Amino acid sequence: MSAEQATHSVQVMTSTLSHRGPDDAGLWLDPKAGIALGHRRLSILDLSPAGHQPMTSQDGRFVLVLNGEIYNFRELRAELQNSGHAFRSTSDTEVMLAAFSAYGVEEALRRLVGMFAFALWDCQTRTLVLGRDRLGEKPLYYGWANGAFLFASELKAFNGFPDWNGEINPQAMALLLAHKCIPAPLSIYRNIFKLMPGSFLTISKSDLESARTPAPVAYWSLQSTFARGQENPFEGGSADALDKLDHLLRRSIAGQMVADVPVGAFLSGGIDSSTVVALMQSQSVRPVKTFSIGFEQESFDEARHAKAVAEHLVTDHTEVYVQNAELCAIVPDLPRIYDEPFSDTSQIPTVLLCRIARQQVVVSLSGDGGDELFGGYNHYSKTLAVWNAIRMVPGWMRLPFGRILALSSDKFLNTRFAQSPHIAEILNRSCNFSQLIGAPSLSATHDLVRSQCRHPEEWLRTPFAAPSSFTDHFLWDDLASPSRKMMFTDSRSFLPDDILVKVDRAAMNVGLETRIPLLDHRIVEFAARLPLSYLRRDGQGKWLLHQLLYQHVPPRLVNRPKRGFEPPIAHWLAGPLRSWAEELLSEHRLRTAGLFHEGNVRQKWIEQLTGKRNWAQPLWSILMFQAWQDDRRTSLAGPRCHDSDLHVTSVTA
Repeated sequence: MSAEQATHSVQVMTSTLSHRGPDDAGLWLDPKAGIALGHRRLSILDLSPAGHQPMTSQDGRFVLVLNGEIYNFRELRAELQNSGHAFRSTSDTEVMLAAFSAYGVEEALRRLVGMFAFALWDCQTRTLVLGRDRLGEKPLYYGWANGAFLFASELKAFNGFPDWNGEINPQAMALLLAHKCIPAPLSIYRNIFKLMPGSFLTISKSDLESARTPAPVAYWSLQSTFARGQENPFEGGSADALDKLDHLLRRSIAGQMVADVPVGAFLSGGIDSSTVVALMQSQSVRPVKTFSIGFEQESFDEARHAKAVAEHLVTDHTEVYVQNAELCAIVPDLPRIYDEPFSDTSQIPTVLLCRIARQQVVVSLSGDGGDELFGGYNHYSKTLAVWNAIRMVPGWMRLPFGRILALSSDKFLNTRFAQSPHIAEILNRSCNFSQLIGAPSLSATHDLVRSQCRHPEEWLRTPFAAPSSFTDHFLWDDLASPSRKMMFTDSRSFLPDDILVKVDRAAMNVGLETRIPLLDHRIVEFAARLPLSYLRRDGQGKWLLHQLLYQHVPPRLVNRPKRGFEPPIAHWLAGPLRSWAEELLSEHRLRTAGLFHEGNVRQKWIEQLTGKRNWAQPLWSILMFQAWQDDRRTSLAGPRCHDSDLHVTSVTA
């Protein structure tokens, strides 16, 4: 194909990601080698043309596209300059490129501190390397389609590739129903994968010629980090641990505040975001810009708490109160924003919060990661309590007892006794326990407690979930503590595949970069060494983080029951979203999708509307899939690339 055709192909694909990089577009291609690299840039460091990507090394051997930030680029730059390397820009991209040239890929990755997804082309060996940061803050999809190897920051870029249709993986639907996301390494499409965090993938010339994908290689392992933490625990007292955490988090935040554009922070008034903002403000010469939103439902409104913390820390605080109608108006945009079926309902306020922050800043720090790393989730104690209760029932009795409990609970739910909220709550708890009692192990109990849909066979024609990061329980073997096992699983699966996806897509949709100081890998490694008593104490999670925050904020401002960021979806489905949901859940639409037991889904939808049962979360997952399908059909009907014989096409941002 001609250079003009190749240019057009990549431009069509990169245009789908203009929201991730609104400031610049770049293209590099070598038709003889069969490779084209595209890039969309959100300018954060070195706003000049010198930071343009794709970027070529000074000797012309390597070409790099980078999505993300390298926080220790200044230290690496000085080290490389001392060894004779000269730089043309002040960007972190050039430092990363020079590190690859000087140290090789794997050694360079071990030296880098940051969040990133990248593609590196070696013109000499005709080798392509894809890599992702240690905790999975930045996304990277890859796979083969029509004889070409594709990769991108979002799946929607693939829609522009010649003859791309993307075959739905029905096993991904069972994962979506259970976990509200599609966990790595899978995607919604067959043969298209997410690169696992902390790994890189090397595609050689022979791989490209034979359409073969080698296995990724880990350069950093969360499993090994947790195992080493157990083998080499922190031996100092709580005061020593507090000083160490303060040092590590200050260093992380200082590095992440570096930018050539305005920087701010999300502030919910909770422990994690308040700690991040407190340490930001302590290192800033001017008030930090902070952002929160308030809601008319007091049950999940935390804006007043955020305002109190902001006033105490003297930040430049922006809070916006929103009505249900404003939140519901975001729902039609979700399939386009999230690019792949995703059904964590806190996505809705997250989208709105990012829109508000982007009006004043280009970079926003957040407090994500604290619950997973410092034992903050309530379900840790709940899972242990449930498992201890299960173990009290002899093994041969568990399944029969569960069936009896389920039948009796379901029977009474259909009587006038269930009209009492108190009785209905007891019956629902009984029904819930009936679904848990058959769990054969702690890991199975944890899966069921966390699952949003425990009987996918009632909803799906293919109810079996493919193996994923949520199900690798053999990795628990090296960990002795049950709590540590659950923290590891959440850090490896729920954090990158739900929490980080939610924030990345919502923020990058409006050209806002989010940074997460608690996910500096040095903090992760430190947290893995801490005794459990420093994480959970007297029924309180994140004990050490609390102690750090109390040095800056009075306990009365932040000590309160943990709340989610969840909108009242059940109420909305019966009210303002009912007509939208009714259309997507019509028997015809469900049958056309070919994935669902349409009669069962319709019955559960009726039970939801009548208030008989609460099926809001699995119904929301199906609605997000159905709406995503509509958006996908529209995208596939749009502009497409010309046919090409390119082996590799990259679209990143």
